[in-house]
Amino acid sequence: MGKYLDRLTVKEFEEFTKQCKTVILPIGIVEQHGYHLPLRTDIDNVEKLLEKCVDRIDAAVAPIVPYCYSGGELKGTINISPQVFSLYVMDICSELVRNGFLNIVVLLGHGGTDNRVALENSLKMFLKKNPGMEDVTLSLIEIFYLSDLWMKEFTTGPEYDFNAGYVETSLMLYWNPQLVKEDIIMDEPYVARMMRTDQDWFEVQQKAVDHKFIIPKLKQRDEIKVGVMGFPEKATREFGEKICNEMIENLIKYIDLINREK
Repeated sequence: MGKYLDRLTVKEFEEFTKQCKTVILPIGIVEQHGYHLPLRTDIDNVEKLLEKCVDRIDAAVAPIVPYCYSGGELKGTINISPQVFSLYVMDICSELVRNGFLNIVVLLGHGGTDNRVALENSLKMFLKKNPGMEDVTLSLIEIFYLSDLWMKEFTTGPEYDFNAGYVETSLMLYWNPQLVKEDIIMDEPYVARMMRTDQDWFEVQQKAVDHKFIIPKLKQRDEIKVGVMGFPEKATREFGEKICNEMIENLIKYIDLINREK
């Protein structure tokens, strides 16, 4: 049975870590999710998931990191630069290892290309720069990979379901229905369609001089006003529960797998 680290005393922590060598570090973000979902949607995506399976996993659960990098610039989004964020997580991992954990599972409630790439590179460098950590296993899991149903919505085109769409709205109807607004507002049809076609379309590159040596400036497209990237009108609580159950079972299996290897 798992435990939340911040609810233990020092003595309880010492006893627990004699047997448990695996810890999950959940990461969310404060980010716009349209006009119908709260800014804490990606926080709930990891917190609520872990609440529902903590008693079934042989792992500690560290306090959530509630900020990372979105790249979006709509009101309500709080961005931490990917370099600072990834170094911050690297320091937390270092401390978890110092406290005796051998398996660290970084569980991302928010994806995003720049966010994930920066974090993955920092974790690789962390292992490279600390050659005495041969017994340490670092895992990076974006939660949607724990659900085949969720991944199907990401990969079945030509238009896909991303931020604040079918899946996330369904999950919030399951996690926290009182926070979901009934009225769904979308961007203009062309903008909404383009965001469903390419999850990185929201950013545009600008160069003062059109030359390959110039580093482009990235900014959110001015025409984006709402930021929903998917099909929230299809959402149901039942679909959210199915996705949740898939994530629970696959996370339990993964934790069991890495525990058996130690």
